[in-house]
Amino acid sequence: MLFVSSSGGHLSQLLQLRPWWVHHDRQWVTFDLPDARSKLEGETLVPAFHPTTRNLVNMVRNTPLAYRVLQSFRPDVVISNGAGVAFPFFGVARLLGIPTVYLEVYDRIDSRTVTGRLCAPLSSLFLVQWPEQRRLYEGSVLVGPLY
Repeated sequence: MLFVSSSGGHLSQLLQLRPWWVHHDRQWVTFDLPDARSKLEGETLVPAFHPTTRNLVNMVRNTPLAYRVLQSFRPDVVISNGAGVAFPFFGVARLLGIPTVYLEVYDRIDSRTVTGRLCAPLSSLFLVQWPEQRRLYEGSVLVGPLY
């Protein structure tokens, strides 16, 4: 598995899935920041270019990174909950035929995130944590809150 997320809250939400991913081979793509290094101690961390929120330069810089990581690691699935770093990885994964799973964030209940809007068409599976989010994303699957 390849987990792709911003550091901070996005990364913390994916770490809540630990009972599920702990027994699988995995790598993490996130920002090389103190909180991410601390939370991912002992894990394989691939640093992504940041900031990514509405930063086209870093989105472009993360696209070849996505290609290199996906080609070398060849995960069975790419999993993300945003933010902007997810989009280039989902785009490249789709081109390479690698399934993608997007998990909409816990704290956005009544409006869509920018990354959710961008990644929804590229997602093999789009998961939401609140029933209210289902109406925002056609075809999404409700998994319930992770916290």
